[in-house]
Amino acid sequence: MEKIRLSKLMSQKGLCSRREADDYIERGWVFVDGERISQLGIKVFPTQEIKLARMAQAQQCDQITVLLHKPVGYVSGQPERGYKPAISLINRESQFQDNKTPSSFSPPNLKGMAPAGRLDIDSSGLLVFTQDGRIARKLIGAESEIEKEYLVRVEGALSQRTLDLLSYGLSLDGQALKRAAVVQQNKDQLRFILKEGRKRQIRRMCELVGLKVTGLKRVRIGKVRLGELPLGKWRYLRQGEEF
Repeated sequence: MEKIRLSKLMSQKGLCSRREADDYIERGWVFVDGERISQLGIKVFPTQEIKLARMAQAQQCDQITVLLHKPVGYVSGQPERGYKPAISLINRESQFQDNKTPSSFSPPNLKGMAPAGRLDIDSSGLLVFTQDGRIARKLIGAESEIEKEYLVRVEGALSQRTLDLLSYGLSLDGQALKRAAVVQQNKDQLRFILKEGRKRQIRRMCELVGLKVTGLKRVRIGKVRLGELPLGKWRYLRQGEEF
């Protein structure tokens, strides 16, 4: 059995992100088999026990995750010329107020906030921003199996063969796609459930079978649904909510 870099192993175990792991190690907040570790770059065996100090656990509890109902025309990540980043919608005026999420907005909430996944500029729906590396890895890590559900309006001829191909049998960029669940909702709407998120995946899948996407909305990520969140509004991930 080979040793592995401690920060990488902590990320693989879902304890935190690699960046957070390095920070915790430098602060002396990591213990391996009961021994405090404060040296970066150290390697350990995958079977060794890793624990975080209470200070690290408390810091993780303070990390914020936000759910945004992204409108069309906003980019998920870095700003693009002529378009605004979706994170610009996370402000006091656009916070969705209800009795389940009483926390009010504060500008420091945006520090270290990053999108956990993409949603194309011409798509709307649920977009997650988080400061928590554990959530980011769960949603977009290489081993993620989290389902994403979409409602998709299309133009073109629909048949059972088309649905079968969309569900399994297509490839993008020379790589086979994972099995998906694709069902027809009505004459021009499909419901997609995917466990991966390649760039413009659904639009490209539809093009391969002769369909044109005219509207795309993400309504669920894992166990968290868009629900009643209005377009352009955001809310905090509620206590007890998990992806």
